[in-house]
Amino acid sequence: MNGNSNIFIKKNILIYGLGKSGQSSLSFLKKKKNKIYLYDDNKKNIFNANQIKKIPLDAIIISPGIDINKCKLSNYLKENLDIIYTDLDVFYSFNKNQSITITGTNGKSTTCRLLYEVLKKQKFDVRLGGNIGKPILSFKKFNKKTLFVIEASSYQLEYSKLFKSKYAAILNISPDHLERHKTVQKYVNAKFKLLHNQSKNSFGLINKNDNRIMSKIKKNRYQSKIILVDTALENKFLKKLENKNFLSRSNIENLSFVIKLSKFFKVSNNNLIQVVKNFKGMKYRQQVIFKNKSVQIINDSKSTSYSSSIPVLKEKKNIYWLIGGIPKKGDKFILPRNYYKDIKGYIFGRNQKKFLLDLQNKIQIKRFLNLKDAWNTLSEDIKTDKLKKKTILFSPAAASFDNFKNFEDRGKYFNQLVKRYKSA
Repeated sequence: MNGNSNIFIKKNILIYGLGKSGQSSLSFLKKKKNKIYLYDDNKKNIFNANQIKKIPLDAIIISPGIDINKCKLSNYLKENLDIIYTDLDVFYSFNKNQSITITGTNGKSTTCRLLYEVLKKQKFDVRLGGNIGKPILSFKKFNKKTLFVIEASSYQLEYSKLFKSKYAAILNISPDHLERHKTVQKYVNAKFKLLHNQSKNSFGLINKNDNRIMSKIKKNRYQSKIILVDTALENKFLKKLENKNFLSRSNIENLSFVIKLSKFFKVSNNNLIQVVKNFKGMKYRQQVIFKNKSVQIINDSKSTSYSSSIPVLKEKKNIYWLIGGIPKKGDKFILPRNYYKDIKGYIFGRNQKKFLLDLQNKIQIKRFLNLKDAWNTLSEDIKTDKLKKKTILFSPAAASFDNFKNFEDRGKYFNQLVKRYKSA
C-alpha cells in the first residue's frame, strides 16, 4: 500500500480475534516491521491473558466480532480504549485512495455489489471489500487511481478512530444489534461515525425518508457536504430496467443510492441501466430460487430482523412465511394491519417466545421444532391452497447461530429442502 504512517510501523501491536479480518491484519502489519501479538478467545497456544497484560502495547487491532463487554480480556480492553483500532483504521493510515463507504441496517451488501458492478462497467479500477466478505487489508495489487467500495458494519465503525471516506452513505436505520450496542442511540452513533469523521470536500449521503436518520442529522453539524437521497424513484426510470426479481421496494432504495453515487463518477445512463437489468442480486437476499405460474419461493436467509423481512411482506400476496432463529433484542414487528390477512406464519426453532408475543392475534401461526418440520408441513399446506399465486418466503428475521454457522449456511440448507420438494 502507498503512503506512510508512524502509527502502525515498528510498534508493539496486539491483534484480537483471528477470523478473516484478524488474519488479514496480521499478514499486512507484520510486513511493516511491527512486533505482532495474537489473542483469540477461542484459540489456545498463542498468548495467554497474563502474558498480554505484561506487554507495553502501542495499538490493539480488534476484529469486528469482538464485543469488549463480553470477551475474555474485557476489563483490559476497557482500560486501553484509547489504543484500540480497527482494520479500517490501518487501511486508511497507509492508503489515501478514494473510497466509497456504505452502511445502514439493511441493504448494505446489495448496494455495495451493485455500485461495484456499475463502476466496473464504466471501466474504473475498483475493489469491493469490508464487511461484505473480503477484508479491506487483503487487497495487494492496486494503484493511486483505484477506487474502493467498502461495506462497513456498526461493529467495525464502533471502535474505528482514524478511518475516513470521501463518499459515505447511510442507507437506513432500524433497531439492530442491541444485544451488543445496548441502546438504539449507541447503534445510531456507531453508524454516524462515518459522517462525523469526514473532512471538507467529502460527501455524506443519507436517506431523506428515514426519520431516525433525519432526526440525527438535524442535531449535528458535519464538515462534509450532506446530500439527501430520495429513495422513491420515478416509475419512468424503473420501466427501463426490466428486472422484476431485483426491483423490490427495498432494492429500489438501494438503487437510489447507487444512482446518486454514480453521478459523482459520471457513469453513463446506458451503463447503469445495463448493469441493473442484468443484476442477479445477492445470494440469500430476497433471492427468487423457484418460480412457476402458481408458486414463487424466495430465499431471504440474510434477514436477521423484522425490518429486513417487512418490505417483502408488504409486496407479496398470500405469503407462507418461514420465521425463526435467535430474535434480535429490541426488534419490533411494525406492519400495518391490512397486510395481516395475506400472511401465514411458520415459526421454527427453540426461540419462539418473542415471535409468539409479536405475531399472535395478527397472523395465522403454526409452530415447529426445526426448519425441516416447518418446511414439510408448509409444502403440504400449499397443495390445498386454491389461490392462483402464492409466495413461500424464507425470511427468518433472526440470527442463525442457534442451528447454523451463519446466514449462508442457513440459506444453503433451505435450498436443499426446496430442491427435494421440486424433485418430488
